[in-house]
Amino acid sequence: MARDTTDQTPLSSVSELSSYLEKGARRPEEFRIGTEHEKFAFFRADHSPVPYFGDASISALLKGMQAKLGWEPIMDGENIIGLGERSGMGAISIEPGGQFELSGAPVETIHETCRESNQHLAVLKEIAEPMGIRFLGIGGSPKWSFAETPRMPKSRYEIMTRYMPKVGAQGLDMMYRTCTIQVNLDFSSEEDMAAKMRVSMKLQPVATALFASSPFTEGKPNGLLSWRGDIWRDTDNQRSGILPFVFNQDFGFKDYVEWALDVPMYFVVRDGKYHDCTHVTFRQFMNGALKGEIKDWEPTMGDWTNHLSTLFPDVRLKRFLEMRGADGGPWRRICALPAFWVGLLYDDAALAEAEALTKDWAFEDVTAMRDAVPAKGLKAEIRGKAVYDVARDVVAISKAGLKARNRLNRDGQDESIFLQPIEEVLAKKATMAEDMLALYHGRWNGSVEPVFEDYQY
Repeated sequence: MARDTTDQTPLSSVSELSSYLEKGARRPEEFRIGTEHEKFAFFRADHSPVPYFGDASISALLKGMQAKLGWEPIMDGENIIGLGERSGMGAISIEPGGQFELSGAPVETIHETCRESNQHLAVLKEIAEPMGIRFLGIGGSPKWSFAETPRMPKSRYEIMTRYMPKVGAQGLDMMYRTCTIQVNLDFSSEEDMAAKMRVSMKLQPVATALFASSPFTEGKPNGLLSWRGDIWRDTDNQRSGILPFVFNQDFGFKDYVEWALDVPMYFVVRDGKYHDCTHVTFRQFMNGALKGEIKDWEPTMGDWTNHLSTLFPDVRLKRFLEMRGADGGPWRRICALPAFWVGLLYDDAALAEAEALTKDWAFEDVTAMRDAVPAKGLKAEIRGKAVYDVARDVVAISKAGLKARNRLNRDGQDESIFLQPIEEVLAKKATMAEDMLALYHGRWNGSVEPVFEDYQY
């Protein structure tokens, strides 16, 4: 996320929080696709991480991109921390360890998403190449220790860095040493939101398995296929994971709001300054808990939207739905991840078929699958069925949904062409993580250094 919100509209009741979410509903013909992807910046000469400050640095990349694109700089004090497209539709931001992120503009088709990502990477390469900087597309930092990983001067990250060790063992690794691909998708009503959230929450571990690409930590195999997936099992379980109430047939906006109200806050922003609020929940904030601590202690809509952005369930609800289960990966996967979810959720027949496939999955079943997938990948099981077999069925549903959408490129191809990377995973019965491990034990001769060349953008 590039920019925190400063909407000063006062809040007076809990019902306003649900109404805010409900106003995100769109007509199906207005549905859009917003894709985000992160990548690790490294120096090609020695595969070391790129610091924030300096002539060849993260800040220099942002300034170079700003000059090239003409986007608005986003500042935290005197430091540039991101860029916003002048239309307000897209953004470039930095994650805590310098991971470079594009939050794509909402577009109509996966064809547009793929072009957008390709253009972004081309411009970024033009700026980065003279600095000797390249970018790595996998899910976990394969070489650098936490101490070696740079820290970005962003106020919200300072608060999170202090707080994370209090609520989980792996929160700092999540912040500093992982990358993801995500897609943001729309809903047409509360009922549509609930159906999409229920299906996607259940299937998120399947996406984790299909996109697993983080088998190395500090230069060695870590015993996992998705280290990133494992990290999320012990980051901050008050605000992350699988949400049990989503499985209820009467789930709605109010349920999500009631959960979010009791999650500890990270911060409020007043006059550009971040105030640490990790000691209170949003419900306590609304009941006056910060009176006397900060000058403008009354909650605002900006506080609520910022709070929503600090919640990390596997599927996050804002005025749209965020699919959060996948590791980062190479360019083709930036197109494959949104294709996977659009095919499932943007076609009524596909959504109904996915609902039927997962209807009998209980919260405990999905949680057990989520726990097993980081180590076992497609060999994990749910209700006695291999995740591989589930993934094969789900990808077939997604493909049919994309074909039914019939959004064609100039060559007459529909969006199902973008599923090819995960169809290859199913054909080989091996994830990208398993491919990398085979290289490590083979051609790479027990070294992770070649990953920086073989999987760079």
